[in-house]
Formats: sequence, structure tokens, C-alpha cells
Amino acid sequence: MNRNNKKETEERRIIKELSEDDVLSNPFEQFNVWFDEANQTEIVEPTAAILSTVGENNHPSARTILLKEVNEKGFVFYTNYESKKAKDIASNPNISLLFLWKEQQRQVRIVGQSEKISREESEKYFRTRPRESQIGAWASHQSSVIPDRKSLDNKFEEYRKKFGDKEIPLPDFWGGYVIIPNYFEFWQGRPGRLHDRICYKFEDQEWRIFRLAP
Repeated sequence: MNRNNKKETEERRIIKELSEDDVLSNPFEQFNVWFDEANQTEIVEPTAAILSTVGENNHPSARTILLKEVNEKGFVFYTNYESKKAKDIASNPNISLLFLWKEQQRQVRIVGQSEKISREESEKYFRTRPRESQIGAWASHQSSVIPDRKSLDNKFEEYRKKFGDKEIPLPDFWGGYVIIPNYFEFWQGRPGRLHDRICYKFEDQEWRIFRLAP
């Protein structure tokens, strides 16, 4: 049996369906259902997602981020405000987020706009980070060119000594963003590549649900 035939046989063993009649009317609630199910599996990092931005030069960029919170407004992640992604967002707040939970044959694609959260919210999260990660936020000028690894390690050691046993403050150049969605796509793998794609689009102050061909 070749690789493709083996894969299709495995897909038939686990047949999941996604129907317009079964999904919840609110896409945030539907996301939480799938997210909870992903967290109950052996997926290594269910919070990992691909964040795509477009900078002022109209060139797209994509990278993996970790989701830290889902609230009534949107999806929250944290980064250096001087990073490439932050500069892209400053020039074009329209972004997309893609979760892939391959073990469940599921994807969720989210499109919306991103904006900074309050400093108070960023500080609250910053306090929960491991101490080394707090120091790392100070030591790394994210996306900037550095001469070598040693220079980064030296900078980390410099800040480690500087802060000693004191509380590490939140850097002015570091904090969170919230992605405010206007579009969701829930993708469920099906045999024969006839996948289910159920979408939500925010129009006239409500979520409209529809299906796309695979």
C-alpha cells in the first residue's frame, strides 16, 4: 500500500462531520468547543497559530505565535512592539490567524484587525511569565540583526545581574495585541478531500453562517 492509499484508509477510520445545523451560532463559542477538544488530545501545542501580516511594502509575512487568551473581544497574543510583526500591524492592522490541529483533521482560520491591549493587561500577563522569559523580553530586540548568539547571551546575563532578585518591570516596548475577528472558517477534514468548511462573517451586526466548497 502506498503512502496516499494508507493515509486515505486512516481517514476513513475516523470520520468527523461539520454541519451548519450543528455548529453554534456564535463563532467564539464554536472556537472554544474545538479548542477545548484540542487541549484534551495529545497535540503538543494547541495554542500555536500562524499569524500573517502585510507590511507597508505589501509583502506578506507569516510566523507562529502562541495564543494566550480568548475573550469577548478577540484573540490575545504578546510580542515586542518593535518586532517585524508589530511594525506590520502599525502600517496595516488587517491580519489573519490560522490554527492547525492536524491530529483532529481540523483547521480554524480567523481574519480581523489587531490593536494593542492596555498596559495594565500586559503587565498582568507579564507577571505570570517565568523569570527567564521576563529577562528575555528585555534582552532581545526582536527582529533586529545581531552579530552572533554570544551577544544575545551576554545581553541576557547583563539584565539578569541588573535585576538581581528585584521584581522585573514590564518593558515599554513589550505587550499584547487583541485580534478582533470579522471572519471565521472552521475546516473539518473528510475522506476523498471533500472537506467541510463552515464560515462565519460579521455583517449588519450579526454573524452570518455559510458553507464553502472544499
